[in-house]
Amino acid sequence: MKLARFRLGELTTYGFVEGDYLVFREEVEEAAGFAFPPYFSDFVERFVGEADFRRLVLEAAARAPRVLKLSQVKLLAPTDNKPKVLCIGLNYRDHAEESKAAVPDEPIIFLKPHTALTGPYDPVEYPSIVTQLDYEAELAVVIGRRCRGVKPEEALEYVCGYAAFNDISARNIQFKDRQWTRGKSFDTFAPLGPWIVTRDEIPNPHNLRIASRVNGETRQDSNTRNMIFGVDYLVSFISMVMTLEPGDVIATGTPAGVGIFAKPEPRLLKIGDVVEVEVEGVGVIRNTVVKGPV
Repeated sequence: MKLARFRLGELTTYGFVEGDYLVFREEVEEAAGFAFPPYFSDFVERFVGEADFRRLVLEAAARAPRVLKLSQVKLLAPTDNKPKVLCIGLNYRDHAEESKAAVPDEPIIFLKPHTALTGPYDPVEYPSIVTQLDYEAELAVVIGRRCRGVKPEEALEYVCGYAAFNDISARNIQFKDRQWTRGKSFDTFAPLGPWIVTRDEIPNPHNLRIASRVNGETRQDSNTRNMIFGVDYLVSFISMVMTLEPGDVIATGTPAGVGIFAKPEPRLLKIGDVVEVEVEGVGVIRNTVVKGPV
C-alpha cells in the first residue's frame, strides 16, 4: 500500500494511493465503519502495530470509491507531527572514497530539523548565503512503531515503509563548519515522498536501484545493496541512542556522484535546475531550485 499526505483546497489530510487515484481517508473510514486517528503518525502506528486494524484498512480501501486523481491534489511530505529526521553520512563506500573520507566502521548520524522537510514536488530554496548547493539521492525509512534498544533481527518490524529523499546540502557552509548540521538544515533541504510504500511491498530494501537526475541528466545511479550499513542495522543502532517514534525519518545515505566531487570540476545546482531522485519500487520526487527568501 502507498500512504500519502495531501492538500485539496483548504483540506489537509491523508489517504491511500491506488494507481493514478488517491482514496480519501474519509472514504476509507466510511467503508470501514469507524474513524481513523486524525494525525497521520498516529494512523501509521496503528497500521504497523495492529494486524487487525491493518487488515480492516486494506479491505476498506479496496472497497472505497476512486474518484480523486492524484493530479487534483498537492502531495505533502508523507509524515507529520514534527518528526526527527535522522541522516546517515558516508554510508556508501564509493561516496566515502569520492569525498576522500575514511570508510566508517559504524554509522555516522546527524540530524536535520523537521522544518527542513518539504513535499515531493515543492521548490528547493537557494539561500543567499549559500554558494555551493548540492543534491544527494537517498532511500528514506519511515518508522511505524515507537522503539528503543531493538535488535537488528527485530528492527524491520518497527518500519512502516520507504520513501525517496534528497539530502540537499550547502557545501560551502558544511566544509567551513567541519560538521554537517548547519549546511544541511535550511528550510526545504529535505524533500521527501512522493508517499510511503509500506514494508510489505518492499520485502528487501537492500536491492533497489537509486538514482538522481539534474535537468534530465543522470548524476547518480547505484543500488541500495551498496550501502555499508543496512536498514535493519541502522534502525537498531539509532534506537540504542534515542527513542524512535512513528513518523520519524531515517535517510540512509547517498552513493557516489554528488555535484561537489564531479570531475574535472564540480557540477553544483543553480536556480532553475530541476532535481529528481528515484528509488525503485518507491517513486520519483522532483524539485525545482528557486531563489530563497533569505
